[in-house]
Amino acid sequence: MDLISITIIFVLINLRMTTPSSPLPFARQDKKAAIPGFILERTAKRLKQYFQQQLLLLDAGITIDQWVMLQSVEHTPGINQLDLAKAVFKDAPTVTRMIDLLVNKGLLERRPDPGDRRRFCIHLTPAGQAKIQEVLPHMRQFRQEAWAGLTEGETETLMSLLNKVFQHLEPTE
Repeated sequence: MDLISITIIFVLINLRMTTPSSPLPFARQDKKAAIPGFILERTAKRLKQYFQQQLLLLDAGITIDQWVMLQSVEHTPGINQLDLAKAVFKDAPTVTRMIDLLVNKGLLERRPDPGDRRRFCIHLTPAGQAKIQEVLPHMRQFRQEAWAGLTEGETETLMSLLNKVFQHLEPTE
């Protein structure tokens, strides 16, 4: 489960605790803050900013979006660009640009798809694998820092609720 998903679950838990039947929390918030979608987006952006800042301080040489892409390729070696775009929830042109950047950094490589000459399979290079090994312990630490205010039970509930919303909205094919 990625950090954004966990954050969304945390927000959903807080929403349950601040319903119109308990007007005090709502009275202190502006109207936008009472809208679940706004809270989810705000929290997701805050998390992304936090992790981006941590990667910058670490001098990792990659962005949080590039990290997500490297991890996706690690989990699915040889993934094609279209499936990678779906996996990282980005449009195909954006993923193509990101792949170009990561290829230029020597972290990814494109290989011809043996089943379709029009496609490429994306693989980590040895430098890409080394980058994951270098950054992963720090990302784990950043996650612990981000979730420090949650108990294990709250984290599990948050993850469960976010997964429930995510699965409910999963497109049918």
